[in-house]
Amino acid sequence: MCEVEVGKVTDFFAKPVVAGIELSGPLRVGDRLHIKGSSTDMELAVESMQIERVNVTEGKPGDIVGIIVPDRVRPGDRVYRITEGP
Repeated sequence: MCEVEVGKVTDFFAKPVVAGIELSGPLRVGDRLHIKGSSTDMELAVESMQIERVNVTEGKPGDIVGIIVPDRVRPGDRVYRITEGP
């Protein structure tokens, strides 16, 4: 498995538990992510994604997307897409 950085966390909202992520690479619903920071280390699948409160299936570099996360994340945490292969 390989990890490719696709963005960083810019915001966190407790209710619902959502991370705001500024993308530096493409991201799609269904992608597996690894969010890593000084006190954050989690993996999750992107089940849904929003831009400006509108559901989307993919985001591109420069977009700020909201995704549901299982636990707290912090601004500055790095977001990696997990890929198969080298």
